[in-house]
Amino acid sequence: MGSPAEDLLLVLQEQDATVATAESLTGGKLAARITAVPGASTSFAGGVVSYMTDIKKRVLDVPEEIVTQHGVVSAECAVAMAEGVRRLLGTTYGVSTTGVAGPEPQEDKPVGTVFIAVAGPDRSVAYELALPGDRFMIQESTVDRAVSVLREIIGSAGRQPEEPALG
Repeated sequence: MGSPAEDLLLVLQEQDATVATAESLTGGKLAARITAVPGASTSFAGGVVSYMTDIKKRVLDVPEEIVTQHGVVSAECAVAMAEGVRRLLGTTYGVSTTGVAGPEPQEDKPVGTVFIAVAGPDRSVAYELALPGDRFMIQESTVDRAVSVLREIIGSAGRQPEEPALG
């Protein structure tokens, strides 16, 4: 077994599947983690860093209603981001990260509130996390969890998956 990102890419390659990322609070760190693995280009299509709300709406096609009713720090927004990047880049899977890295709360959500979503051929799922630490630690933990969640979901494709262990 290699690193979590290496394991993720191996599973993607075994399934002849592709992935794209849509990132907000992680600012491209998830894409960087995946592309640090040699050969990532066989399965990683690309990513969108949608830090501004307008980019989430214009590029990822996150509906205004989701932003208005739920905010950008929500499971609904995370799912829309993952589905949007999956459509935009034509991949098997889309994964997204959105949340509050700090130092201040956002949308009445405390620092460390994070949502990770995965959109696949059959379903989309989102997970809420409450992560401790400073801005850097929250971003790094989010990337770690996103890689693990994605690997767990892709590895369970074709069978009814259990909820991924988020630790």
